[in-house]
Amino acid sequence: MSIKVIAFDADDTLWVNEPFFQETERKFCGLLEDYLPHHSISAELYQTQVQNISLYGYGVKSFILSMVETALRISENTLGVPVIEKIIALGKEMLEKPIELLDDVEHVLQSLSGHYRLVVATKGDLLDQERKLRKSGLEHYFHHIEIMSEKKEADYQKLIKHLDIEADEFLMIGNSLKSDVLPVLAIGGHGFHIPFHTTWAYEHIEHRVEHPNFRDFATISEVLVHLRPDSQA
Repeated sequence: MSIKVIAFDADDTLWVNEPFFQETERKFCGLLEDYLPHHSISAELYQTQVQNISLYGYGVKSFILSMVETALRISENTLGVPVIEKIIALGKEMLEKPIELLDDVEHVLQSLSGHYRLVVATKGDLLDQERKLRKSGLEHYFHHIEIMSEKKEADYQKLIKHLDIEADEFLMIGNSLKSDVLPVLAIGGHGFHIPFHTTWAYEHIEHRVEHPNFRDFATISEVLVHLRPDSQA
């Protein structure tokens, strides 16, 4: 492989993220259980989130707005101010969560640093992602930070152009096949998939990925076998 730049997704690739959303969603459903069963509330919230992506993008702030909108719809606008305040408080709790690095992340970054240009390429709210990266203690490993509103082919092409490399010199590592792997493969880059034990339904795909530039690993430390064969994984 002629890889010069390795990009890492952040949420659920470098640190824990989705479990916090799921925890908050359970609390949100508990606030509204007088109106609908929990599974129905979750379905309504998911529908609202997907509809709002084009307006609000991704991240906690978008999630808060979608919770408020869903709660008002489910309650037919009868929900009291105290419940709305509790929903906002749930969102603020998420923004204050400590950063939990995933196993072996820092070891992998240390092993790759100096041999490749390392970048972060992640979706989400700008302020929140900058906060998480700063609190993670990993910021110094990265040559460039790209916080993207979307992760489609055009977005990766723009990033590759900014990095002044060819597509086949770019590797994306992440937990989402839909966002981190498929668009990069489509433009001629490389994609490594590191699954996380839980993934947002919006990021699921139904088909198997078959591509010469694709690799699937159980843990992030396994990428060193391909990227640093001289290193102890």
